[in-house]
Amino acid sequence: MALRSAQGDGHTSSRWDGGAEKAGFNAKRKKKVAEIHQALNSDPTDVAALRRMAISEGGLLTDDIRRKVWPKLLNVNTSDPPPISGQDLRQMSKDYQQVLLDVRRSLRRFPPGMPEEQREGLQEELIDIILLILERNPQLHYYQGYHDIVVTFLLVVGKRLATSLVEKLSTHHLRDFMDPTMDNTKHILNYLMPIIDQVNPELHDFMQSAEVGTIFALSWLITWFGHVLSDFRHVVRLYDFFLACHPLMPIYFAAVIVLYREQEVLDCDCDMASVHHLLSQIPQDLPYETLISRAGDLFVQFPPSELAREAAAQQQAEKTAASTFKDFELASAQQRPDMVLRQRFRGLLRPEDRTKDVLTKPRTNRFVKLAVMGLTVALGAAALAVVKSALEWAPKFQLQLFP
Repeated sequence: MALRSAQGDGHTSSRWDGGAEKAGFNAKRKKKVAEIHQALNSDPTDVAALRRMAISEGGLLTDDIRRKVWPKLLNVNTSDPPPISGQDLRQMSKDYQQVLLDVRRSLRRFPPGMPEEQREGLQEELIDIILLILERNPQLHYYQGYHDIVVTFLLVVGKRLATSLVEKLSTHHLRDFMDPTMDNTKHILNYLMPIIDQVNPELHDFMQSAEVGTIFALSWLITWFGHVLSDFRHVVRLYDFFLACHPLMPIYFAAVIVLYREQEVLDCDCDMASVHHLLSQIPQDLPYETLISRAGDLFVQFPPSELAREAAAQQQAEKTAASTFKDFELASAQQRPDMVLRQRFRGLLRPEDRTKDVLTKPRTNRFVKLAVMGLTVALGAAALAVVKSALEWAPKFQLQLFP
């Protein structure tokens, strides 16, 4: 009788614990939703808070919230009329046939069970968006994988808003990938191994010995992982994170995936074919929140400007996404985006670890530099995003730092 009573108490306790945990999760979610709406309703909009929400655990939570927040992160005015063209782009575009082929192959990017007629309608809209952006921006060159990014925005925000958001994204974050050559894309990939080397020299040396290179991460980078992840929830979670951060954050996320799979890699035969095959097959059950947090921490610890010497020589630096980022309207949108990462990183450290970190690392001034480093890469092209109250001094501040 006592045993049954004890078991009963245990089951009751277990159910209570589970119920309490669920209640706590729901309360936390409601609190975050309230904070997001508060930031959206602020006058002016509190973009810094929206960035924090997009980066922090769970991201922006729902597509309805994303439809409101993504435009703020990209500084797109949703009341502006959508871009249009008076031309028959399907007849005139040199890219039409390739876009058509890629879109036809994109069936897996649409929700399973979606009616065929609805999917085909969305595919037509996908083609229209891509051709219009290319027509309006002749300096941009289509690449295979671009449609994987566009379809994500189309499914979340619809055709009208997706066109405006992707156009802004294409002329800033994705600018490197849309050059006539892959030189700048290769340059970004060349940051991957230095990041790994900073964290795990053994893994870095093994991969170097295997001569695996970085091509396995190409599709990760140029599609923002949209092409390689099967669960749409994971894709949009990453888009929340990337839209709130520096344009090079996707390569840091690629690095943390490789670091997370350290043992699998080291257990491989040390040859290019084996390691490339392993890394090309990205697991679908990654601990995304943990990896997002780790990528943010690595960006703070090893910013792009400090890895530049180890990366391949940058070509046409003035045309890279990181360079054009300085012209991004976001630079006047109220906040320093990657200060969020700095503050969270420091908050995770115990006081004694924080002191030790600053004293023992050769990068002793990295926290000081973060005010500008968060939007600075490679050869020092800067983009300061400042709080509204500091807009008047921001241009002077930029000139002092980068004469």
